[in-house]
Amino acid sequence: MASVNRTEVPRLALGAEEAAAALGVSRDLFDAHIAPELRKVRVGRRVLFDVRELERWLEHSATRVDVQ
Repeated sequence: MASVNRTEVPRLALGAEEAAAALGVSRDLFDAHIAPELRKVRVGRRVLFDVRELERWLEHSATRVDVQ
């Protein structure tokens, strides 16, 4: 069986720290304001967030901002 390099496999889910980084926010902000709005997958003690769920949240939460 050939080994798979992790960097070659697209990530389908991220841990909370990775999800916060992907959104460009702190872990505290993610835990307090974003994670409660997301569906999550529990695998034992680990909590994973579907990348598509993060994208859905971002699209739903986006507002237009006037740039001056």
